[in-house]
Amino acid sequence: MREILQKLINGEISAEEAEKMLKTSQILELEDFAKLDTGRDVRTGVPETIFAEGKDDEEIVKIILASEGRVIVTRLQNERYDAIKDDLTVLTDKGFKLEYNKRANILVIRDHEIEKIGKIGIITAGTSDIPVAEEARVVAEEAGCEVVRAYDVGVAGIHRLFSHVRKMIEEDVKVIIVVAGMEGALPSVVAGLVDIPVVGVPTSVGYGVGEGGFTALYAMLQSCAPGIAVVNIDNGFGAAVFAVTILRSIH
Repeated sequence: MREILQKLINGEISAEEAEKMLKTSQILELEDFAKLDTGRDVRTGVPETIFAEGKDDEEIVKIILASEGRVIVTRLQNERYDAIKDDLTVLTDKGFKLEYNKRANILVIRDHEIEKIGKIGIITAGTSDIPVAEEARVVAEEAGCEVVRAYDVGVAGIHRLFSHVRKMIEEDVKVIIVVAGMEGALPSVVAGLVDIPVVGVPTSVGYGVGEGGFTALYAMLQSCAPGIAVVNIDNGFGAAVFAVTILRSIH
């Protein structure tokens, strides 16, 4: 990108040529199975993200190695990470750091520390919601957010919640991600207590009609508390990116 812009400044290419080169230079075609968005990190603050489900191990390794920069791999089961980690030692030899979160099933690869852009809060209703919350935490931190966490503070014991919400407000968090399964009531409660955006994340934790997360999803969409945005079921990644977008606009 820098080389193209320098050519434009020097008058070696026209603005139209520069635009075309910038568009094509940010897409890296990898054989017949992937097209990498190499400019995503600069454009959005969130690096190239690989959704592991539906890809075989060889494809994941090839995408990681071709990215040549920060990469996040989501929904990567522990046994799959064990199967590919030896193929990634070439990255550690180049100074990259690999961090795998077993609970969130997410792998982060980076070669530099990230500039901090602000704080977000993450709250879960129950312990069973933590894997989704951890996915959100890892992605948010990789995009430059500091995260204040409060896990297992749902409506079954609502008195557990209030001190944690107070702490988040005192620490000047700008967004709160609330992760809840079962009846999905917690985001409404939190949104009724704060004056900042709340991102509701329904999880597939529940019995009977709550199984699969649809009851929690419908409850969050139907909330009478204003100021709630709702992402898809179990979508910790999407919640984090939304929160990061808000912080980047403020920053």
